[in-house]
Amino acid sequence: MIRHIEPFDNKNKPIVDIDNKIVPLVYFNRLFLNSSASTTYNLENHETMIVVVKGKVCVEVDDVKFSEVGKRDSLWTGKPEGVYAGKNSHVKITSISNNESEIYIAGGKINRKYSPFYVNQNEVQKVQYGSDETKTHRKIYHLLGKNGEGRSGRLLVSELFTVGKGGWSGFPPHKHDTDRLPIETKFDEVYQFRFNPKNGFGAQFLNPNEKSFGPVHHIKDGSTILIDKGYHPCVAAPGFQMYYFTIIVGKTQRSLIQYFHPDYEYQLETIPGIKDMIKNFK
Repeated sequence: MIRHIEPFDNKNKPIVDIDNKIVPLVYFNRLFLNSSASTTYNLENHETMIVVVKGKVCVEVDDVKFSEVGKRDSLWTGKPEGVYAGKNSHVKITSISNNESEIYIAGGKINRKYSPFYVNQNEVQKVQYGSDETKTHRKIYHLLGKNGEGRSGRLLVSELFTVGKGGWSGFPPHKHDTDRLPIETKFDEVYQFRFNPKNGFGAQFLNPNEKSFGPVHHIKDGSTILIDKGYHPCVAAPGFQMYYFTIIVGKTQRSLIQYFHPDYEYQLETIPGIKDMIKNFK
């Protein structure tokens, strides 16, 4: 089964469709809409988060309209904005930008339908942790995290950036492939990577258990990674800033509890701010 979907023109069709064999809880699409162009969708069993990567759009969810969503010219400048849509919602997205709008649609399976809501830049939580010395300096924008408690299901959506050029993310190695409270919860996860400059690259480790050290995938701008099990740190090459859009969907829980590799767990004590970061996913 393919866990690294290499960059390709998806023509506004789902990159990770419903009932994917590796990550059956997750849905992911990447859209490009010219000015005044629109698209519609309806996912019967998935709640979704519409994230404006760049440009500005109008989003209609059933009979609720959000007229102006998005304030960025580039994913590298400022915070994103988005709209939450409950399962089985009829969604219409129209670009109202002078230039092309880019949109991510993150979806997660859920039984209950929740009401739609708008997440503006002020509501997007920023978390920054790590350090240049430990090569773990990164920034996170939580679009759907604690702000979704009580008004969404088990879908968590974030943007993650390496701060500076080069460095590690998802470190120390951790996993979340088993429901065994209170030490771990089961979540499927999907990443899409971007690099600045665009010719950047990195490596995604997918270690299935404590005794294994592979495989390792060569990730580029537009790579999509599907994670159903095991430890999964990643690293950006020196000279490049790395971004990855993160979709995490819980099987039975909304709280993400990560289990850290026993051989590297001690490094939680060496990375500034990482414990506060972990709390934000719980």
